[in-house]
Amino acid sequence: MDMQAAMVGMLPNVVMFIRNVAKAIANARKKKIPVIYVIVGFRPGAPEMNMKNKSFAAVGRERWTVEFVEDWMKIHPDVAPLADEIIVTKRRVSAFAGSDLEVILRSQGIQHIVLTGFTTSGVVLSTMREAADKDYRITILADCCIDADEEVHRVLTTKVFPRQADVLVVDEWNKI
Repeated sequence: MDMQAAMVGMLPNVVMFIRNVAKAIANARKKKIPVIYVIVGFRPGAPEMNMKNKSFAAVGRERWTVEFVEDWMKIHPDVAPLADEIIVTKRRVSAFAGSDLEVILRSQGIQHIVLTGFTTSGVVLSTMREAADKDYRITILADCCIDADEEVHRVLTTKVFPRQADVLVVDEWNKI
């Protein structure tokens, strides 16, 4: 989730994180597990953006030109989707908010989701909470999530997430 090159590039030392996500994707493809990409984005002019939303208002609507939108929504090339893989665009932090993710999951009979993404305290936390409320079985790959604050990442993956999800590292998950 949110593996957009422009976003991932905001943090230093993301090489291992990207490698781990690539390993998880390769494992899912090998096991014929659907890989669904979730990105955050807005139309040119960002009409979906409410300026009362502290996170999004900081970016501002004026940046969302046609060129900016095209560049912003590009997925990092090291984890790029295959031609037949689904890309979901969300309009808020949770992967479910303002997207058709739930329709896709229900239509494909998916009841167990594996979450990875940028950031642990953003899309991963919000999506996990909403998925738990929707009664999905959830696995989070801790080393396939990253946050600007390493302590926040540690607390979430060791204390908060285990209450509602199975938390593994990619090499453990690849052995299942």
